Amino acid sequence: MSAPSLPPAIFLMGPTASGKTALAVSLVERFPLEIISVDSALVYRGMDIGTAKPDAATLARAPHHLLDIRDPTDAYSAAAFRDDALALMVDIVARGRVPLLVGGTMLYFRALLQGLDDLPRADAALRKQLEAEAAARGWPALHAELAGIDPETAARLAPNDSQRIGRALEIFRLSGKPMSALLDRTQADLPYRVLQLALIPSDRAVLHQRIAERFDAMLAEGLLDEVKVLRQAFALTPDLPAMRAVGYRQAWAHLDGEISLDELRETGIAATRQLAKRQLTWLRSWPDAVALDCLAEDLEAQATTRVARHLKA
Repeated sequence: MSAPSLPPAIFLMGPTASGKTALAVSLVERFPLEIISVDSALVYRGMDIGTAKPDAATLARAPHHLLDIRDPTDAYSAAAFRDDALALMVDIVARGRVPLLVGGTMLYFRALLQGLDDLPRADAALRKQLEAEAAARGWPALHAELAGIDPETAARLAPNDSQRIGRALEIFRLSGKPMSALLDRTQADLPYRVLQLALIPSDRAVLHQRIAERFDAMLAEGLLDEVKVLRQAFALTPDLPAMRAVGYRQAWAHLDGEISLDELRETGIAATRQLAKRQLTWLRSWPDAVALDCLAEDLEAQATTRVARHLKA
């Protein structure tokens, strides 16, 4: 099958606070597109403020798939996302429309393109062992260990990113191979002509300001109350993936009296900046990505032109 005969699809990737949702809604209103969310936190019910989940008015204009499909106590993996997204893409194309995959969880995008079947399943006993090691030595020490065996993965992770450091070390100890090498084992090509748009800011300081303003807005809108409600409604623990999400883990620490409100704001903004940095590290080395300046005044026009050209190809 030649490439032009494949159905089109569009990836809209970018760091947090880069304006992905607003641009996606604009594109949906111009073209026959359907949005599939590519976000590891938006899948959770009840996590609305801290995830900047699109509000009802936005969803009325542009419905999103893969929102609110799990309780915060549930797991959701890159492999599960890949299965869900592939099924949705088939349905969307069958309706004569085009899948528009929007988000910042770069591992999910990579899973969709390359697959993750070579990664070993989680091992509870080994994870407990790693947590015990971290309690004794500290996560930065385990991050340094990871850097020695898998520098590519370690370079993307903050020294205290316990969830991802633990998973990468778990994979290495189970398989004897670094996670980055296993991720490079491609499966069958994605059967779509994919336009990959990457929103990359020309001025990092402006993105940082957006991040701070958005975090302040989340606090004003009731992030702490949201976490209180979640804690009451579900049997949550702070080590659940949902509660490790940026903003939620800081809110949890404040509610437990570990940090002040000022420290919540400071550490929450810093963690969001670190997340954006990791996302940009992925994007700058992403093959076949078309970089668009998310701060450009004509961003919408640039994206519209690219999408129109892609759909006509």
